[in-house]
Amino acid sequence: MYPELAVRELIVNALIHQDFTITGTGPTIEIFENRMEITNPGIPLIQVERFLDSPPRSRNEALASLMRRMGICEERGSGIDKVVAETEEYQLPAPLIRLYEEHLKVSLFAHKSLNDMTREEKIQATYMHACLKYVEQDAMSNQTLRERFGLIDTKNSVASRIIKEALTEGKIKAIDPNTSTRYMKYIPHWA
Repeated sequence: MYPELAVRELIVNALIHQDFTITGTGPTIEIFENRMEITNPGIPLIQVERFLDSPPRSRNEALASLMRRMGICEERGSGIDKVVAETEEYQLPAPLIRLYEEHLKVSLFAHKSLNDMTREEKIQATYMHACLKYVEQDAMSNQTLRERFGLIDTKNSVASRIIKEALTEGKIKAIDPNTSTRYMKYIPHWA
């Protein structure tokens, strides 16, 4: 149900980025009927919303280096990019990354049709798609979002509504707000 590469990257990241100074806890993997949750102790060293574009920064570099040499994880800093790309390819809802007082939890969700996704899930997927396109030196458009959600070309109004909601929530912004709607391109709000 979940892309192997995405699962591997998230588990390895939980191991590599855990804070060993927090006692009584460790990485946890929970599998439910509709989701998989991977939790690790420690607050990330970079902002959660910037996981896709920030230069890599590892809390436990010796462990990270060993796992890269063993071929267990990908090169530095590209793991979460691969997770988002894989969830898009499998047409899954975007991963949800939540920060708690001393822990980070990443949830992967089972397949849902676009109609079954909540408003928040659609906005999160749109934001993550814009981040991924930005990292790829590209920009999100109505067409790329339709492709992300597996929508046919005649469903451009559906993609337009989702884009409008993501704009309203401040998750994305237009590169050039004066461009015709048909040619509009979008980037994450922080870009």
